[in-house]
Amino acid sequence: MAKLKKSPARRVNELKKALVEVKLSGRDNSGAGYTIEPAKGKLGVMIPGMGAVATTFVAGVEAVRKGIAHPIGSLTQMGTIRLGKRTDGRSPKIKDFVPLAGLDDLVFTGWDIFEDNMYAAARNAGVLERDLLDKVKGRLSAITPMKAVFDHEYVKKINGPNVKKGKNKMDLAEQLRQDIRDFKKSSRASRLVTIWCASTESFIKPKPIHQTVKSLEKAMYKNDKNIPPSMIYAYASLMEGVPFANGAPNLTVDIPAMLELAREREVPICGKDFKTGQTLLKTVLAPAFKARLLGLSGWYSTNILGNRDGEVLDDPGSFKTKEESKLGALEHILQPALYPELYGNIFHKVRINYYPPRGDNKEGWDNIDIFGWLGYPMQIKVDFLCRDSILAAPIVLDLVLFMDLAQRTPELRRLGIQEWLSFYLKSPMTAPGLYPEHDLFIQLMKLKNTLRYLKGEELITHLGLEYYD
Repeated sequence: MAKLKKSPARRVNELKKALVEVKLSGRDNSGAGYTIEPAKGKLGVMIPGMGAVATTFVAGVEAVRKGIAHPIGSLTQMGTIRLGKRTDGRSPKIKDFVPLAGLDDLVFTGWDIFEDNMYAAARNAGVLERDLLDKVKGRLSAITPMKAVFDHEYVKKINGPNVKKGKNKMDLAEQLRQDIRDFKKSSRASRLVTIWCASTESFIKPKPIHQTVKSLEKAMYKNDKNIPPSMIYAYASLMEGVPFANGAPNLTVDIPAMLELAREREVPICGKDFKTGQTLLKTVLAPAFKARLLGLSGWYSTNILGNRDGEVLDDPGSFKTKEESKLGALEHILQPALYPELYGNIFHKVRINYYPPRGDNKEGWDNIDIFGWLGYPMQIKVDFLCRDSILAAPIVLDLVLFMDLAQRTPELRRLGIQEWLSFYLKSPMTAPGLYPEHDLFIQLMKLKNTLRYLKGEELITHLGLEYYD
């Protein structure tokens, strides 16, 4: 049978489809992806808060560099990424697929209200064993904290002597900017990233002063009480062109003024709150219930924690900030408006209790009341005895390296918010009016597809029909 000739309209439609596919895959006609600037020189990592998380992260990097430990939990160091079809057999390590900074290129500094160097701070935190710390003592002892911007009104349970003084909050921001410039010069770093590892601040809601850069700056000169220290660090970093990642549930960069500043200066931002223990499990279990259309009537979560974070969260104001972060995941995953019979009447409760004997070894206990066919009730109990800083440290590493990658990729840094890094965060930032994805597996697909997109590789949809043609 002779082939039918394609009509002009059909040829146009096919061309349109091909162009859409090229656009979605991030490829131009030559098959190349976006331009990513090379990771040349040192990458400076600046950390507000040199406590348990920060010291565990830095000590871990030093141990991996010395070859005495493995970077377990780090997607950038151990993770792979599938390219093309399952039958192609292409699954390189992520660090070999995109140009990330190497661990040997990292240099560290930080700010803290206590004067201990990182070795002493790590000993005090009690996360890592003395034997391991002593093997990296030289490097850790050389990292001493700069004076911190601190406001006792925002963190009521702790206080320290190593604090900056200034005539107003803009003056404090200028002091931080000078710290950033001085560190870049002294460390000879070519690029910098700031990642907040300090305490959870008291809860605040966005106010009129947070709406524009101009109104924020005016309020900083007036010492407005609605500008906590984390916002001052973020402002200073963005003004210096330094990406800022927020590891706590603080408002910080999640305000219109910071979004404006990030877009204006083309600096990546992301947050909020490292997704470590209990919420990590929620973002795994809740999608399973939704996938199988199992109902949920109640989810009670409690935590006991004895480190500095636990002490800070013993204050009702700081706990409110954390509670808001931990409560949001279920509603966004389960979508009660779409499934009212299953999720329209959930009782969700979160508790955090300060219990000093436990130290950094947090226990997260969950009681989950679900129901199935014909409404018959069932229960799930989860008792996660985890190590908070051990889970957080690889998140810090990955965020540092990926934020640096975003800064070296014009198409990403122009966006400001890096939603593709939601995988690491309890309360991900999104564009205004856009609900966040909390499902861990959707987040991981988003992250890996972003990397494929940047490199001009085909996006993975897991459709799989092509194998059966």
